[in-house]
Amino acid sequence: MALPGQEVSETRLRCVLPFEAVPTEVRLLRRATVQQLDRWGALAASEEAELLVAELATNVFKHVGEGASATLILEWKGERIRMELHDKSPVLPTVRTARLDDEGGRGLHLLAGLAVDWGVILTAAGKAVWCEIPVLYERRACRRFERAAEALENYQRGRGSVALDGSRTEAGLAQSAIELIADLLHWTTARGHDPDDILDHAQMHYEAEADAA
Repeated sequence: MALPGQEVSETRLRCVLPFEAVPTEVRLLRRATVQQLDRWGALAASEEAELLVAELATNVFKHVGEGASATLILEWKGERIRMELHDKSPVLPTVRTARLDDEGGRGLHLLAGLAVDWGVILTAAGKAVWCEIPVLYERRACRRFERAAEALENYQRGRGSVALDGSRTEAGLAQSAIELIADLLHWTTARGHDPDDILDHAQMHYEAEADAA
């Protein structure tokens, strides 16, 4: 069973997962989180992410109501993975000291302990509780990212592109990746190769290496 309304935008490194606050969907949400981090090459961060997502989602049916509609947003921001849980309740969570015999009351302490940063935002529809954890790369994936970034930066310099700083860097590199792939397809066509075959082989090569990682 798939989560309803799952939407993934790879170019923006952002994943939007609407769900209903019931235990079965929380389990699906945890699984979807791990799968998405795997696709991003950040599977090493999945254990913490899975725990935090489970806590955020569980708090919705505990404090907003079972069956309530909510949305989890996963976003890769620089060197961090950000998790935002949006629900329709404007009531803000509060940190309280849990007694030894309490069954609950430790959720925000878990957030503070595992996340490098977290907070709550009031929205037009209710609120969003968010937290961020560092991106942990597999060593092999990290080398590939570094090589790809270096190739794209060299490509930008060759085209005389202006270097981009801050949050615009990823957008600039993504656009350069599109232009570089287009140039490579022109090269393959000029050499008598079928560009569709080249793309198919590249995709199969990528998927085989991703499965083996």
